[in-house]
Amino acid sequence: MQTTLAAFIKDTPQGREADAILRKCVHCGFCLATCPTYQLLGDELDSPRGRIYLMKQLLEGAPVTARTQLHLDRCLTCRACETTCPSGVKYGRLLDVGRALTEEQVPRSRMAALQRLLLRKVVPYTRRFAVLLGLARVVRPLLPRQLRAHVPARQGRRQPWPGVRHARKVLLLEGCVQPALQPDINPAAARVLGKVGISAIRAAGTGCCGAIAHHLSAREQALQQARRNIDALWPHLEGGAEAIVVTASACALMVTEYGHLLRDDPRYAGRAARVSQLARDVSQIIAAESAALQEALRGAPAATAAAGLKVAFHSPCTLQHGLKVTGVVESLLAAAGFTPTWVPDSHLCCGSAGTYSLLQPQLSARLLSAKLAALGQGSPDVIASANIGCLTHLQGGTSLLVRHWVELLAERLGP
Repeated sequence: MQTTLAAFIKDTPQGREADAILRKCVHCGFCLATCPTYQLLGDELDSPRGRIYLMKQLLEGAPVTARTQLHLDRCLTCRACETTCPSGVKYGRLLDVGRALTEEQVPRSRMAALQRLLLRKVVPYTRRFAVLLGLARVVRPLLPRQLRAHVPARQGRRQPWPGVRHARKVLLLEGCVQPALQPDINPAAARVLGKVGISAIRAAGTGCCGAIAHHLSAREQALQQARRNIDALWPHLEGGAEAIVVTASACALMVTEYGHLLRDDPRYAGRAARVSQLARDVSQIIAAESAALQEALRGAPAATAAAGLKVAFHSPCTLQHGLKVTGVVESLLAAAGFTPTWVPDSHLCCGSAGTYSLLQPQLSARLLSAKLAALGQGSPDVIASANIGCLTHLQGGTSLLVRHWVELLAERLGP
């Protein structure tokens, strides 16, 4: 695609990156078939190709309107289009640039601006979020049905964290909302890692990965959160920790982007690149220890609830399209004695997408309904996922129990 970027952006790092991405797009339209919003709305401007046209116009200096903002807001950033694209267009990175420019030029209503500010000031901070969640649980029966679905009734019980007893060590990033919503997920991951000979260490001083602020175009907040995590993780990496493990695939993806986001920061560029290089979803670490896992499974109690349990696995977009990890979790569950069920259209988003379910509730609800119907095709006993946002979103629409897959594996392996 030919481009003529405007002077205000052309010679900036963002402009050069956007220009390179635009030039790779040949407008073949393959992305339309896998775009959730295009499938729902049938509007070219609600497809990756249409949004690329809109972003090209604003980068070339055309007036930016609320119409452009609407169509960019509607994007889930699921990156299914990147998986489909034969030209390797990095649509997600282009969208980050386009959204940031639009945010600067198109004012939002006071209510919309306040909603986004509250999301940035509450959700990424565990204590603040936990207080708000506790209050919401108290008044949950009084909330409107749509809002009630976002407040999980079940309070996870924090499980004990295994001690450090192995020579091999990894850092387990705890995150922000997950410790409040489901505090048993990370201890379960630590127990599984312990079974395959790896001790998981919690690094004091870490917090939100920055994804929420980043996708709400609050770039400086996101970068500050990334820098704080790098500072907290670095001494452990220097001390021999071999990887940074994350149980929320969205957060794992964000950490792999630190090197790119901080590439122009002379103080952090080198360390950020190293942190990104070592970041892994927990499934990648466990899958790499298949022999040790098989040995642990042979030593586990023979009669467990896992025997024959049918599991429908929802693969989050951040796992399959962002991290490009496909089929790994299903293989681990099958090896542990579970029966993964067939899930049609597994490439499509569930509608959670970070804060999307709050900011675009109608579209999100339609995607959730379709996803739950697909997950139910195999009549599963339980639904599993790999991301706290997806897990909570799915649970709000079904009576089936929705678990993190690593919890199921931990229960299969025993204490």
